[in-house]
Amino acid sequence: MINGSLLRDALISAANNVAHHRKSIDALNVFPVPDGDTGTNMSMTIGAAKRELLLLPDNATAASVSQTAASALLRGARGNSGVILSLLFRGLAKGLQGKETAEAADIVGALEIGVDSAYQAVMKPTEGTMLTVARESMERAKQALEDNPAISTELLWDVVVDAAEKSLENTPELLPVLKKAGVVDAGGKGLLVIYQGMAHTFYGNGILPDDQAAPMPTEIPDERNAAGEYEGEITFTYCTEFIVLKEKDKANTLSLRAYLESIGDSVVVVDDDDIIKCHVHTDNPGNALQKGLESGQLTSLKIENMREQHANNKKSVQSKAAVKKFDYVPVDSEREYGFVAVAAGNGVAALFKDLGVDNIVNGGQTMNPSTDDILEAIHATPAKNVIVLPNNKNIIMAAEMAIKLADRNVYVLPTTTIPQGLASLLAFDPEFELSENQLNMVKAIEKVSTGQITFAARDSVFDNHKIKKDEILGIENGKLSFVEKDINKAVTRLARNLVKKDSTFVTVLYGEDISEEQAREAEEQISGKLPDTVELAVLPGGQPVYYYIVSVE
Repeated sequence: MINGSLLRDALISAANNVAHHRKSIDALNVFPVPDGDTGTNMSMTIGAAKRELLLLPDNATAASVSQTAASALLRGARGNSGVILSLLFRGLAKGLQGKETAEAADIVGALEIGVDSAYQAVMKPTEGTMLTVARESMERAKQALEDNPAISTELLWDVVVDAAEKSLENTPELLPVLKKAGVVDAGGKGLLVIYQGMAHTFYGNGILPDDQAAPMPTEIPDERNAAGEYEGEITFTYCTEFIVLKEKDKANTLSLRAYLESIGDSVVVVDDDDIIKCHVHTDNPGNALQKGLESGQLTSLKIENMREQHANNKKSVQSKAAVKKFDYVPVDSEREYGFVAVAAGNGVAALFKDLGVDNIVNGGQTMNPSTDDILEAIHATPAKNVIVLPNNKNIIMAAEMAIKLADRNVYVLPTTTIPQGLASLLAFDPEFELSENQLNMVKAIEKVSTGQITFAARDSVFDNHKIKKDEILGIENGKLSFVEKDINKAVTRLARNLVKKDSTFVTVLYGEDISEEQAREAEEQISGKLPDTVELAVLPGGQPVYYYIVSVE
């Protein structure tokens, strides 16, 4: 039997374990370019749950622990691996709903729900990934329960971990690219490490320490400072946040939102399947909580005196204002469309802004924003329909998770590169209906070829290319094309390769590590290799990771 406090500690232990192994999981990435890094994404995703779990009391139920973890994982999900991880633990919450403790049968049922949800979320599931590890370990546990209905939760979890280890070892046999690189799947390894961290606690060894965890990359903190949420005069005193664990016959989200708006401002009410997440600035936090109780039990309560913090931490607030993310803005009934784009680099961001994007989420390769990051940007876009441009294949799933959490209509356009995002905006027409714009924007994506020049993050053999660390890589439409020694020679070769008979425009964005002088030299070299009918533009993108991004239309 697993009670709430044991489950809480097991999940904290799992977060500590994956943080400790983050770098070794990152290193399993078979593609040699700097990547979003599976270990980092999974660690940051479950780390979001750890922060919430640390606040739970020892008498918390298994249901409330699993629900708290699932909600935090969903909002903190980064990259495809983080989204899949959140879906697996969403199954845990659904399987343990209403339960004080969890027996072996409850665990098996929860694992099965999670695996089904994860497979359904991936359009074309690939075997030999963390999906396989999750599924095969669940199936082994299910078989163990059928063989021994009285099996203890400890022995059952032993089966889960053992099956996950064997499944991970077999991933190279299912996915040739792993076998060629001589590694196992990074996402599967991350899931195993999480299961092992939980096992440490289930076996009676307490919580794995976090003092040996690999340092996380520097990023804008997820925590918000109540005093820093408001610039100028503070109208209401208390920043009040809480989560309602919905009770089916009682929950009334519309009534709750309307009441909070009547007693304060900066109201955010996000309705999920099983919870309602609430935020309000008010002078009467007790009344807000009392109203919340009408829809279910409360958890994750936080009340902060903004006037007191504003007075005591003025300097701190000013420094945090520079890294502040987004303020909530209600939907403007007169405004039909708005846009959110994920991008890195001042020049790239400026291009998106010039094309009508309302809010830019800082991120991309190596910097995958969370679902919550994207959701905040959506809620800061005051339009009835918000179109999101992820501009990276590893961000699309996190963006899609924000759809059901948003309080306005959201459509995620499947842009996997910056050029695709820019081209789709050029195809947008505010006079058209949403469905027609969606179709035209998708067609525009299909007409764009994207090239990228970057560097090898490590020695590797990939797709018959022998690659040494720091060599220059040319990538054509997501596939490694060639290796070069000189950056400008590489971008010239790349542009020439991408241009076809019907191509008319080539746009080159140069990154933060390329000087203007280098860019002009590249422009001259590229221009000499292109047909006279092709128009060339070389612009400052300021993007990290990629020396050059090439768009051909």
